[in-house]
Amino acid sequence: MDDDLDQALDAVGPRLRALRRERETTLTDLSAATGISVSTLSRLESGGRKPTLELLLPLARAHGVTLDELVGAPPTGDPRVHLRPVAAFGMTMLPLTRRAGGIQAYKLIIPAGGRSEPEPKTHEGYEWVYVLNGRLRLVLGEHDLVLEPGEAAEFDTRVPHWFGRADSEGVEFLSLFGSQGERAHLRARPRASR
Repeated sequence: MDDDLDQALDAVGPRLRALRRERETTLTDLSAATGISVSTLSRLESGGRKPTLELLLPLARAHGVTLDELVGAPPTGDPRVHLRPVAAFGMTMLPLTRRAGGIQAYKLIIPAGGRSEPEPKTHEGYEWVYVLNGRLRLVLGEHDLVLEPGEAAEFDTRVPHWFGRADSEGVEFLSLFGSQGERAHLRARPRASR
């Protein structure tokens, strides 16, 4: 347990340096934003000073990240909750949130392989999907659709539906699922004219 804690704390310095460089912020700018001296910030980044909660809170706020992201904890919002992947229906579901009664977010991965036959299911709720990689086949009622990376679909889950690969390549997509009546809204901008 102590080794895990030491490893997590040792990783904070490089993570802080990377965040600051990503944002093209100087130590002086970060000092002004947080009230932490330049020398303390420098020692934190180099590992010469162990991070404390009093130092990490203003740094997380200044960088616009959670404490979990700074210390490498699971991004659940609650360090006591460790969301685990679930394998079912020929895919892996990675829970991204845990909000009882609220909208649930998942990353779903369908591995490469042969095509499988659709087995549409229904249940209460509303779902929004967004394809990250690969081509997703979505059977929705009488429709048989193929969604490409960057495309999304939104539907009532009382309509028979099924997800699968559109070809032999793997697929990764995000899913937001909520109870009946909850809807996710996507605002699309028109494509730039060529």
